[in-house]
Amino acid sequence: MSKQIALVILLAAGALASCNAQPREQAPRIAIDSQWPELPEDAVFGQPSAVDVDSHGHVFVLHRAGREWVEPFTTEAIAQPTVFMFSPEGALLARWAADELVMPHGLSIDDEDDIWITDVAREQVLRFSHDGILRSEWGVRGQAGQDGEHFGRPADIAFLGDTVLIADGYTNNRIARFDREGNFLGQWGEEGQDAGEFDLPHGISTDGERIFVADRENARISVLTTDGEPAGEWRGLERGHTYSVKPLGGGWSLAVEGRDMLDRNGAIMRVYRPDGTVERSFDLGLEGDNASLGHDIALDRAGRAYMIDVYGNRVIRFDLAGVETDRDE
Repeated sequence: MSKQIALVILLAAGALASCNAQPREQAPRIAIDSQWPELPEDAVFGQPSAVDVDSHGHVFVLHRAGREWVEPFTTEAIAQPTVFMFSPEGALLARWAADELVMPHGLSIDDEDDIWITDVAREQVLRFSHDGILRSEWGVRGQAGQDGEHFGRPADIAFLGDTVLIADGYTNNRIARFDREGNFLGQWGEEGQDAGEFDLPHGISTDGERIFVADRENARISVLTTDGEPAGEWRGLERGHTYSVKPLGGGWSLAVEGRDMLDRNGAIMRVYRPDGTVERSFDLGLEGDNASLGHDIALDRAGRAYMIDVYGNRVIRFDLAGVETDRDE
């Protein structure tokens, strides 16, 4: 076969694959609060990773201050503050955790307004006071493992009563359970266990009755009982990989997909009914390929939602009242 004929065959095959490729999802857009937040000129901000809201309405944003996810990870801590606290109006009230975190990933706030952070490079879970004082650290810094004293790139944290649930994570593929003092209670997701097998449990949340796991590489939301038993497997519209899911109340949930089945990045939000079917989808990504990566979401008590966009270097806010559903019918 001549080189010219081989080239023609390759080009034709590529064109055919392109024609058969699943098109990017076209979802409607909703309005966002373009005035929120307000960042002063001296604030070093970049690669935001996680967001949560405390009992006072303060919005905590975890970010990497310009550091990008590059492997192998450095061991050097980020010199700039990596936790920003905003008022409900968007003013930057506090910034802390300078010279502390290496590759921060998840942030969750407990019922005492303590701030819990996962660091995938440090292989640790860190608990801070509301004003940034380190109270405890779980795991051995820089050492990976799968037991009660080690993690494998822990991703996210949720709280079920006095139990701390850790989505662990990028290499361990388990949900590790601890009490508030750090005593290991067991794990879900091991091969052969009733909770099934996870493939990168990236986010975790609970409404007190069910546990929701953003089972990213399985492209699903894994729903568990509070005892870790399987209670559902939600795959949305068979379109993408879930990065974060949060309960809305009444059995409803809100989730963000940061990548579709063809590994194209974006930020698609989905509202799930209590039975796991999709009520509505909408797009919060920026225009252009790989311009956005929806990574985490949080809800406040005023009916607003916050979404982390890693590649867009932004955290955006929108009103859940604009997300019409049939919940009241």
